[in-house]
Amino acid sequence: MADLTQEDWASQLEQDDNAVILDVRTAEEVSEGYIPGAINLDIHQGQEFVDALKELDADKNYYVYCRSGGRSSQACSIMNQLGIDKAYNLMGGFSNWKGESTQ
Repeated sequence: MADLTQEDWASQLEQDDNAVILDVRTAEEVSEGYIPGAINLDIHQGQEFVDALKELDADKNYYVYCRSGGRSSQACSIMNQLGIDKAYNLMGGFSNWKGESTQ
């Protein structure tokens, strides 16, 4: 797992042809806005969340975010334990996001 600043996360994502964006917030939080193209997997779903992670392609690069960076950091750690090595946490989360978003 790598913690990336907002700038590094956005820059790396933009240049990555093998990128997948994961939003690990609740559906309610997502309804308030999200990064376009993000897949929502709510980390609060427990085993359902872990099962969904197991279905992901481990060869992809995952850019993970939540509201402030805490849950996405946890998610990246879980992903690493499941064999997904390239998981990048957005430090500061969506609340500090200055890039494109949908509401």
